[in-house]
Amino acid sequence: MSGSNSSDGSFARAASLPPEGQGDEHPLGLTVHTLPAAGDAVASAQRTHHGRWKMLGVLLICAAPVVASYFTYYVIRPEGRRNYGELIDPQRTMPALTATALDGSPVPLSSLKGQWLLVSVAGGACDAACQKHLYLQRQLRESVGREKDRVDWVWLVNDGAPVPAELQPALQKATALRVDAAALGAWLAPADGHQLTDHLYVVDPMGNWMMRFPAAMDSSGAAKAKRDLERLLRASSSWDEAGRPGTP
Repeated sequence: MSGSNSSDGSFARAASLPPEGQGDEHPLGLTVHTLPAAGDAVASAQRTHHGRWKMLGVLLICAAPVVASYFTYYVIRPEGRRNYGELIDPQRTMPALTATALDGSPVPLSSLKGQWLLVSVAGGACDAACQKHLYLQRQLRESVGREKDRVDWVWLVNDGAPVPAELQPALQKATALRVDAAALGAWLAPADGHQLTDHLYVVDPMGNWMMRFPAAMDSSGAAKAKRDLERLLRASSSWDEAGRPGTP
């Protein structure tokens, strides 16, 4: 039996050896692969090119509602229509700033994107004019009814003065942030002959400052500002929804 086993083992070893002469061709046992044909490379490049065009097409389709709403608002205007607010051209994009909440915590200014913003600017002491603006902001937001959840009212505090304690309850539904005055002045701007604190400003959900309401706005001016705000909300209804993306 042992001789039979030995013969079987020798046969197995012999079967595993390469035929005579083949071991010299590839002494390290390497396999030579054929390079891809030039036609395959061209086809791959064409697929990549077509893929990029498809991606561009998808992006254009997604952006179309935004472009159309702005074109309707800014270009195709019914005869006799007049805006109360001054349209800003070119629009100014929200800067990459870090603001500070009233409790001292840092807040990226970009976190305000995703909603229409009614913005006022004033020092922390908030004089009578500041308080009037805060009141008008709240009233304008409430006046648009069911669309109010698409609008935030924002007070940007441009100094380090403490906010009066009696104002805190009125600010429960507002966003109050401290922002460096110089950096803020590089984004928002008053009309000639006025100060930054004299106006209310409108910022769209993409973070663009796009409208400025006149200074010293009274009740009749507030009614006109409401109509402007309603037009903006209607024009953007196809692409803007209540709430910020990613928030419950």
